[in-house]
Amino acid sequence: QVQLVESGGGLVQAGGSLRLSCAASGSIFATTGSIFSMNAMGWYRQAPGKQRELVALITGGRSTDYADSVKGRFTISRDNVKQMVYLQMNSLKPEDTAVYYCKMGSRTARGYWGQGTQVTVSS
Repeated sequence: QVQLVESGGGLVQAGGSLRLSCAASGSIFATTGSIFSMNAMGWYRQAPGKQRELVALITGGRSTDYADSVKGRFTISRDNVKQMVYLQMNSLKPEDTAVYYCKMGSRTARGYWGQGTQVTVSS
């Protein structure tokens, strides 16, 4: 019904940048054209041995919220026409190493999740 596919992960040195992309597709968008633009989209991450955490969220109204640990370094954006959401990550740190997941839905909703993309930051 909804597929989310992340891309853009990889290995980068500390201080470097990466841009993650998340493409949304599925039959639900054919029947309800505005559903993507109405939904909050978020980026979450999970490091080994740690719980999944919210990194950044952008609402349908384009309000944004960030984890304290990434404020000033990461920027979330969305393109409702292309049904894409992006995460620009600058000044990356080794502690940013994790699998990054895209989610459609509010932070409390079950929502729809992508399969994740690995980001590894070397020191």
